[in-house]
Amino acid sequence: MSGIFHEAGFWVAVSFVLFFVFFGRKVWTPITTILDSRAARIRQELDESAQLRREAEQMLEDATREREQALIEAKSVVEQSLKHAAELAEKARAEAEAAVQRHEQMARDRIAAVERAAIKEVRQAAVDVAVEAARSVIGQSLDQQKAEALVDQAIANLPTALARQAA
Repeated sequence: MSGIFHEAGFWVAVSFVLFFVFFGRKVWTPITTILDSRAARIRQELDESAQLRREAEQMLEDATREREQALIEAKSVVEQSLKHAAELAEKARAEAEAAVQRHEQMARDRIAAVERAAIKEVRQAAVDVAVEAARSVIGQSLDQQKAEALVDQAIANLPTALARQAA
């Protein structure tokens, strides 16, 4: 046992134990205070990080919900736009068809007016030819006395012919 007192390790252990016996409370209290404060600070930072994580997750959920809502609204706007465009296209097609029908009717009316004018011209030409032919035939076949008798008869029948036309 006497050899143990000559060992350096033994004296280091004894001095270590004596150091903690005499100065342990003085050293241990600040160390535990420092460690406790550090543990409290770490706990507080963990709580803050957990709170921040919950807030971030909530913000992510809100953003996702808003994005989905925006997508739904965008789809609705696109559908309404397509429907409106289809309605406008149908309206434009109907207006174009109506315009074409109006133009066709106007063309038919012009054609009918030109036909009536042509018929009127042909009739007038036929009347002119008939009058000219009658004048020629009458001039060759009537003598002066018969012509005067026809004129007198026409003048006598004039009031009755005018009365018939007025009625």
